[in-house]
Amino acid sequence: MGANSSSISELPENEYLQKLSGSEPISENDPFWNQLLSFSFTTPTNSADLKLLEEATISVCKSLVEKNPRTGNLGSLIKVFLSRTKELKISAECQNHLFIWQAHNALFIICCLLKVFISQMSEEELQLHFTYEEKAGPSSYGTECEDLIEELLCCLIQLIVEIPLLYPCQHTDSNWWKWLCSWYRGRYSGGVTSALGYAVRDITYSISLEAVTTLIVFLSCQLFHKEILRESIIHRYLMHGRCLPYTSRLVKTLLYNFIRQERSPPPGAHVFQQQTDGGGLLYGIASGVATGLWTVFTLGGVGSKSSAQLEQCSPLASQSLLLLLVLANLTDAPDIPNPYRQAIMSFKNTQDNTAFSSSNPHAFQINFNSLYTALCEQQKSDQATLLLYMLLHQNSNMRTYVLARTDIENLVLPILEILYHVEERNSHHVYMALIILLILTEDDGFNRSIHEVILKNITWYAERVLTEISLGSLLILVVIRTIQYNMTRTRDKYLHTNCLAALANMSAQFRSLHQYAAQRIISLFSLLSKKHNKVLEQATQSLRGSLGSNDSPLPDYHFWEMSDCLHFSETKLRHAQDLNVIEEVIRMMLEIINSCLTNSLHHNPNLVYALLYKRDLFEQFRTHPSFQDIMQNIDLVISFFSSRLEQAGAELSVERVLEIIKQGAVALPKDRLRKFPELKFKYVEEEQPEEFFIPYVWSLVYNSAVALYWNPRDIQLFTMDSG
Repeated sequence: MGANSSSISELPENEYLQKLSGSEPISENDPFWNQLLSFSFTTPTNSADLKLLEEATISVCKSLVEKNPRTGNLGSLIKVFLSRTKELKISAECQNHLFIWQAHNALFIICCLLKVFISQMSEEELQLHFTYEEKAGPSSYGTECEDLIEELLCCLIQLIVEIPLLYPCQHTDSNWWKWLCSWYRGRYSGGVTSALGYAVRDITYSISLEAVTTLIVFLSCQLFHKEILRESIIHRYLMHGRCLPYTSRLVKTLLYNFIRQERSPPPGAHVFQQQTDGGGLLYGIASGVATGLWTVFTLGGVGSKSSAQLEQCSPLASQSLLLLLVLANLTDAPDIPNPYRQAIMSFKNTQDNTAFSSSNPHAFQINFNSLYTALCEQQKSDQATLLLYMLLHQNSNMRTYVLARTDIENLVLPILEILYHVEERNSHHVYMALIILLILTEDDGFNRSIHEVILKNITWYAERVLTEISLGSLLILVVIRTIQYNMTRTRDKYLHTNCLAALANMSAQFRSLHQYAAQRIISLFSLLSKKHNKVLEQATQSLRGSLGSNDSPLPDYHFWEMSDCLHFSETKLRHAQDLNVIEEVIRMMLEIINSCLTNSLHHNPNLVYALLYKRDLFEQFRTHPSFQDIMQNIDLVISFFSSRLEQAGAELSVERVLEIIKQGAVALPKDRLRKFPELKFKYVEEEQPEEFFIPYVWSLVYNSAVALYWNPRDIQLFTMDSG
């Protein structure tokens, strides 16, 4: 960092960094800053090199932490950056061709320093480093003490929302754009279009990315606390004062960054011709420097990514989404709800002409079609799935729009693929995908429409070749597979409950179930039945052992008294609890089957066929006190169709059996089927959802943020295997 450094290893000896972290105060007007901000070393492009950068500069950072309370050099650097950004936005006639690059370079250094400061000190201590004011010498900010933290935060937000990703084809009346066009015309003989196609885009892209990254770093104090931060200086600045009016614009810009998925400019596309002025300062960046310097800002990141993967990603889109998730999950302030969450909850479609409520000043409009398309395309990432969950759960406008789409398969299929590859996904990603399905299945229109969408050749479904199947049947198959995986691996009751709730919501609208989907429903019940018998045997043996004699008569296990349970050891009590859980699941499966039979039997001959084929499974539950009521309808259906099959003769073909079932479905007296309440389950967040979501979001930041590295030993919010 500084004009004379060419590699990371030389940074600790760099004269400019030594001066920055030294004992002498440096005024923001000192020519030193022009030299410091003229980079000429190859910067890192992956997490390993980022780690090396942090380790190489730790002595510089420690020295600055120690001496800054006396020198105020961090504040001077920030003021230099603020000065450069003011020129960037409003100085149409400015002739300082380097200020754009220096603004970016200054922000990069600030971000690196902030990351170290925040990881090593409390917010109160950090605030002291920002409040130092040099007593001597002129100051471009006057004599009154500025709150530099708020000033910097507000400036970063303004950069994000006011500096567009410009292209030659875009029209704008801004003075800044006109000045750039004029400047490029003078510098490039090939004309504005050839130069601006990459160069302007590169400048704005890099500054926008660095501003987003620095905001994430500002909020990263949460990483170094085990408990959820509810009172934070940074949070207070973002929810009050000068930052507050930018809330909706910031959320909107971050969403559009996600929607556009703009890739980073190719290395070297932004190269300027090298010039010097009379003072010998560098007014351009040579090709060798550019290809090394800018790559880290656009491609580097935590996690091992190949070059091919990096070329396909959009660093700005990824980083913007992470910042949006962090902001949306900040805890409410004592006197105001989180305004960023309020903005996410209330934005509308650009085609919606209804008036906004005066009670929500943070509402705005966005193109729902573009957002929907981006969400469909990006579901392979945890971040995009979490955003989809937030929008469906919190924004009724977006939820209504999604449910009205005629191409809902474009959204549902990526969610099903997440669940199908459950072994490869982290548990949080699976939860989010499953809850999204649960939210969607709360709508009867969705439950009907998914059986009308016919899919062909689902290549990622490996258990069986599915040449043609409805989206509804595929959804059933994937959810049942998730339940079976959970039964044999994770044994998570929460996962079971939500899977069964989604099936239950759909059950009354089951239509034309694929024969394989019908078979899997009954096969799942068979698996549960075997599990029930095994757990029942273990529980009975536990009770017999507790009573002290293998010859003692046992009370019926359905009527165990508390006096019996008092004899249970912890292991034996667990057996009893396991029995209760498995019976709850069996009850739910019987209710799902019953709901389909009572509401849409004539639409599902394949389910009746599978039921008859495995009719013996249900015998043991006919007299079971927990299932007798729900078994009445299932028993009636089995008896009715079994009788008709017996009358038709032996050795019937599958086609003939299905024909008899279809005919019998019309003749079955519906009034003999007992009516049960409609199965409906609604997703409700826990009372303190931040206890789950904040560690989850920050684990995503830790693992996925572009060009950011934190020492894992410093992380307190979550363990390294929880992300």
